[in-house]
Amino acid sequence: MRRSWVWAVVAGLALTAGAARADFAAGLAAALAGDYATALAELKPLADAGDAKAQYNLGVMYANGQGVAQDHAEAARLYRLAAEQGNAGAQYNLGVMYANGQGVPQDYAEAARLYRLAAEQGHANAQFNLGNMYRIGQGVPQDHAEAARLYRLAAEQGDAGAQVNLGFMYDNGQGLPQDYAEAVRLYRLAAEQGIAAAQFNLGRMYDNGQGVPQDHAEAARLYRLAAEQGNAGAQNNLAVMYANGQGVPQDHAEAARLYRLAAEQGNAGAQNNLGVKYAKGQGVPQDFITAHMWANLAAANGNDRAPAARDAIAAAMTPADISEAQRRARECLASSYTRCD
Repeated sequence: MRRSWVWAVVAGLALTAGAARADFAAGLAAALAGDYATALAELKPLADAGDAKAQYNLGVMYANGQGVAQDHAEAARLYRLAAEQGNAGAQYNLGVMYANGQGVPQDYAEAARLYRLAAEQGHANAQFNLGNMYRIGQGVPQDHAEAARLYRLAAEQGDAGAQVNLGFMYDNGQGLPQDYAEAVRLYRLAAEQGIAAAQFNLGRMYDNGQGVPQDHAEAARLYRLAAEQGNAGAQNNLAVMYANGQGVPQDHAEAARLYRLAAEQGNAGAQNNLGVKYAKGQGVPQDFITAHMWANLAAANGNDRAPAARDAIAAAMTPADISEAQRRARECLASSYTRCD
């Protein structure tokens, strides 16, 4: 779940007393400047007197351990006081705490209830998180149409995560009619905000010519943006393009490098592809033990092509070599892919 302990904005204060407004503004300014001692001195009396914005921001300080000892239970108490007065930020943050079981018992239904209160006030993060809960049926009945509706509300406010998720739903016809052009539009909005998943998905649309004219060079450009952020799917797909010389010059060494980056993140397709590279000696020295290791890992991770690749590689190996490859596969997996050489 997305987390967002954020300070209330000075603009739009609705406090009744001029002195209280001044105290709150001073406390908020001090907090934003990192002067948490002053912020605490200004905000605590207001929070104790029942001011919702002060309760919310003091809750942020306890959640983050800013000027006070970190205390999630106290943060939750303060958020609840503000939430009961209709403060959307407090409703959202308390919802996050229930979703994560932080300072309160984990309770997805209560998280959903609080997100809904904030979402109905236009809180984009709450709309996004509640959309996620409807998409997977967590704390609420699974309802793709309702998830899409909530994502749209957040997406229209520029929320990149909602744009990606709504794009994916259009891409797959989940909760609404399949519409590749609309998926492309939404992926592009999020990709322009630097979201790796959107760059990857938009690259895939260009790669396959779905919703846009097929353009392998543009697909490669987008995959690269996502790959440089560590997106394993993009690393694998860009490697395929280098292996085939599609949208980029053919370069087996670069393909192998990218396959390894994705393989070390557990991407089964990349693990199998890297195994094939080692078996053929393309871009890397031919090495059947390493090839078998990666194909074996890919098979264990569910790649459909990997068992046949592993068995074909094994046909060229001695029993001792196969045993060594299996040992290395176990060690690689046990180390979470940090010791795979």
